[in-house]
Amino acid sequence: MPGNSKRKSSNPDAGKKTYTGKLEVTRGGMGFVVVAGQDNDIMIERNEMSTALNGDEVKVEVRGYNDNNKRQKGKIIEVVRRKQSEFAGKVQVHPNFAFLIPDSDKMPVDIFIPLHLLNGAKDGDNAMGRIVVWTEDTKNPVGEIVSILTHESVNEIAMLGLLVENGFPLTFPDDVLEDAARYPEGVDKHEVKKRRDMRDTLTITIDPVDAKDFDDAVSFKELKDGYYEVGVHIADVSHYIQPDSELDKEAYRRATSVYLPDRVSPMLPERLSNELCSLRPHEDKYTFSAIFHINKQGKVKEHWIGKTVIHSNRRFAYEEVQEIIEGKDGDHAKEIHTLNEIAKTLRAGRFKNGAINFSSTEVRFQLDDTGRPIGIVVKESKEAHQLIEELMLLANRTIAEYVGGIKLKGEPVPFPYRVHDVPDEDKLKVFTLFAGRFGVKFDMATPHTIAKSFNAMLEAVKGKPEQQVLEQLGIRTMSKAVYTTDNIGHYGLGFEHYCHFTSPIRRYPDVLVHRILQQCVENNIHPIKHLEMQCRHCSDQERRAMETERAANKYKQVEFMQAYVGEDFDAVISGVSTYGFWAETVDHKCEGMVSISGLSEFDDFEYKESEYALVGWSTGMRFAMGDKVRVRVVSANLEKRQIDYAIMEVPGGQKRTKPPGGGKSRDSRPAKNSKGARGGSGKPKQTKYKKR
Repeated sequence: MPGNSKRKSSNPDAGKKTYTGKLEVTRGGMGFVVVAGQDNDIMIERNEMSTALNGDEVKVEVRGYNDNNKRQKGKIIEVVRRKQSEFAGKVQVHPNFAFLIPDSDKMPVDIFIPLHLLNGAKDGDNAMGRIVVWTEDTKNPVGEIVSILTHESVNEIAMLGLLVENGFPLTFPDDVLEDAARYPEGVDKHEVKKRRDMRDTLTITIDPVDAKDFDDAVSFKELKDGYYEVGVHIADVSHYIQPDSELDKEAYRRATSVYLPDRVSPMLPERLSNELCSLRPHEDKYTFSAIFHINKQGKVKEHWIGKTVIHSNRRFAYEEVQEIIEGKDGDHAKEIHTLNEIAKTLRAGRFKNGAINFSSTEVRFQLDDTGRPIGIVVKESKEAHQLIEELMLLANRTIAEYVGGIKLKGEPVPFPYRVHDVPDEDKLKVFTLFAGRFGVKFDMATPHTIAKSFNAMLEAVKGKPEQQVLEQLGIRTMSKAVYTTDNIGHYGLGFEHYCHFTSPIRRYPDVLVHRILQQCVENNIHPIKHLEMQCRHCSDQERRAMETERAANKYKQVEFMQAYVGEDFDAVISGVSTYGFWAETVDHKCEGMVSISGLSEFDDFEYKESEYALVGWSTGMRFAMGDKVRVRVVSANLEKRQIDYAIMEVPGGQKRTKPPGGGKSRDSRPAKNSKGARGGSGKPKQTKYKKR
C-alpha cells in the first residue's frame, strides 16, 4: 500500500462532533442541549433523546442541521448524569406487574415496577419511585417504590416532590447506609495519639436553636501579653468518608444539604451528620482545626493548622449568646465578650479592606404539627451570628492562604477555592444611574473603589426609605460565588484567597478542602483528578439546592396567604418587569404579582428599565422599585406556587375606584424576555403599551 494513502474508517460515524451539555425539554417534547461556550443550542428531536430526561447532563452527537441550516441537530448517545432519578406518582397494580404514573409532565413515560419491588405499595397509592435501570432498547424504565405517600399531607407530598424534581434523593442506598454504620462511637486511643489533644481547653458551639448537626466549635484560652488562643474546630468528616467509597460517591452526587422550611435533606446519612461527626456537647470528637494566637485588635501573631480531638463543654443557641452580649449574665460570659470584641475588630477590618457590607435578614416560617405555616418571623443578623461568622471567615481565609502558598513542581496546588467575581459591567451601569437619583455617586475607577462606593451608599441610606430598594438592587448587580481551581479571589469579602473549610457535614467542597489540606500538612500531595469538574458539579448542585429552597419558601408563602384572600395589605414594590410588578407585604414578607392588565384603570404603562419602573403613558404615574403600595390578595395558587395581588392604592395616595376583578392568570401576561426580569439588566429601553 502506498505510504501516502489514507485508510478509510470502517466506522460510518467516525469524525462526527460530540459535545457534553445539559438537556432542556420543551412542553412540546422538543429537546435542546445547552453546551458551555457554544452560542447556539443543539436541537434534539423526541426520537433522538434515547433515555435522557429534562435537566440531565448528556453527551450529544451532531448529525447535521435543521431545515434553515442555522441550528445543529443531534442525537443523544449517553446520559452522563441524571438530574432526577426519583419521581412522585400514583401506583397502578396489574396481575403480573405494576406502573408508577408520574405526577410531573416532565417525565414522558411511566415507570415499570416489578411486583417484588412494590415494597408494600397498593393500587391507587401515592408513592415515590426510583429508576433502577433504563436501557435504550426499552420504552419504560424499571424502578422500585421507595416510599408510600398515601397517608401523607398535601404539604408532605409537595416538599418531597420539590426535592425529587431537583434531583435530590429522598433516601440513601443500602450500601451507603452500611458504609456509614460500620464506624464505631467515640474516639480511638491510637487515633487520638496522632492528633493535637484539645479536650482540656474550653470549647463551645453556637448554632440555631433547632440545629441537629454541629459542624463547628470554638475554643478559648487566655495567654500572656494580651493574646488569646482561639481555636476554630471543624468536624473531621474526611476521617469517616474514604475517597471512592459508596459513602463518598453519594456525598459527591448530592454535594450539599438542602434546607426546606420544615425539613433538611442531608448530604450525609444521619449516622454521620447528626451523630458521629456532630460536635455534640460532652462528647469527644475528631476535628480539623485552625488555632490562632490573636489579640483584641484582631492581630494574629501565629496560627497552627492540623487534626485535633475536642470535647465541647457547652452548646449555645444564638439567642443565648446574644443575651449575654447585651448584658445578661450567663455561662462563660467573660470568654464570650472577649470573642465578640475580637470578632467586631475583624469585621471592621474586612470592611476597611474592601468587603461589601450588605445587611442580611432571614425570613422563617412558624409551622404547626402538619407543617402548615401559622406565622412568619424575620430574623436579623446580630452580634452573636457575626461572632461565629467572623471566626469562620478567618479560618476559611487562613486555610486558603496556606494552601495557596504551597507549590507543587513550581505550580500552585490544585484546590477548590470559593471565588466571587467583580460585578457585571452592564448591570452596574444601570444600577449606578438609578442610585444617582438618590444622590449616590459611584467611583468606577477600580474594583476597590466600587466596593468603597457600595459601602458608602449603604451607610448613607441606612434608615431611609430607599435603603431596601438600593440594597436589593445592589445585591442583584453582584456576580454569583462559585467553586473553582482558578483563584480570582472573593470580591464581596475583599479576600485574595478564600475557600470553604468550615461546613463539611453539609457541603462536599469542604470535604475536598480537608483532604487536600491534610496532604499539604503531611507534605504528601497527590492532586485530585478532575478537580475542576468536581467544582463545577458542586456549584451546580448548590444552585439546584437554592432553587429548591426558594420554591419551598414560595410554596409556604402561598399556603400562608391562602387564609388572607380578599384582604388588603401595605406592601413595597420588590421587582418590576414588562408585564407588571412584584410587591412584598410589609407584615408577612410574602411576594406576589400585580399584572400590568390590572393597572388599566389608572393608565397604560411603559416599562423603563433604567428607572426600574412602570410609567403611565398619559399621566406619568410611576410604579418603581421601593415604592409603597396598598394591595389586595386576589388569589394564592399552591399548584403554580404563585400569589396574585390587585393594586388598591398607588404611590401618592390615589385609591382604586373600581373593585378589582378576579385577576388574570400569569400565563396571559406578555412573554418574559431577557431584559425584563425582576429589575432588568443591560441597556435602558422603553416598552410601550397603548390602548387598542
